Amino acid sequence: MTEGRVLSGIEFARAGDDGSRPLLLDLYLPGPEGGAAPRPAVVHFHGGGWRMGERSSLGPVLDGFGNSAFQTFTDTGFVVASADYRLSQEAHFPAQLHDAKAAVRWLRNHAADYNVDPERIYAWGDSAGGHLASLVGLTTNADGVNAGDAVAAVAAWYPPTDLGRMAEQSLPGAVARANDPGSREELLVGAVLADEPAKASAASPISYASRSAPPFFLAHGTADRFVPPAQSTSLAAALEAAGTDVELLLIEDADHMWVLPDHSPAAAEKAMDATVDFFLRQAQVP
Repeated sequence: MTEGRVLSGIEFARAGDDGSRPLLLDLYLPGPEGGAAPRPAVVHFHGGGWRMGERSSLGPVLDGFGNSAFQTFTDTGFVVASADYRLSQEAHFPAQLHDAKAAVRWLRNHAADYNVDPERIYAWGDSAGGHLASLVGLTTNADGVNAGDAVAAVAAWYPPTDLGRMAEQSLPGAVARANDPGSREELLVGAVLADEPAKASAASPISYASRSAPPFFLAHGTADRFVPPAQSTSLAAALEAAGTDVELLLIEDADHMWVLPDHSPAAAEKAMDATVDFFLRQAQVP
């Protein structure tokens, strides 16, 4: 980061039965140019199948850009908060969603400290993080508590959205299927999906599609062997049917994490540019 700064390892909540598990985020702040007006902010959730990954990562292709993915946002005037959440070996769903919502609440509660506009806080995630970002956007106040966890828009890259249908939607040659014994999805909910359809539904963003949803941007590779592209097209169709603004970007021949047959960064760059453009339009930043 040349103009802005990074504040690493900020504790935003404590989790666990005894409240002893610290949850941390990194805050990427833009430079001083652009005046003193409150800035829009993006809360990012990492991928890794809910069982691995870290808040500094966007997958190997984007990580090859260094910090430029987050810096792209700060260069356009956004604050970025990239947050941890409990992984599936530590806690089953909905713990991960509770942690993601806690990160949003923390940023809103500390908006004045970091010159953030509390009305322009957005969620973004990739893979498992895209699943959580989608749920954050679709389940505001679903627990009956008005706790400030609302986001004004969501961008999700190759997100699982309908856990009960992932296996049937898998592409030929899929590397992983949701009905594999011990799959990432089964580890998330702590049950065999076919045996516990209610748990699968409760953990599926598509279950919460409604006209009250914020604007969505979904991006997926058509050759994704880990999360079927139909997971994004199905959610996009459900949101559109509900009357929600939704944009869908399908990138031909791209596998999970934007891997292309020629191993070029073209798909990752296209997805990143489109994501930034989406949030700029939502924030009405010229």
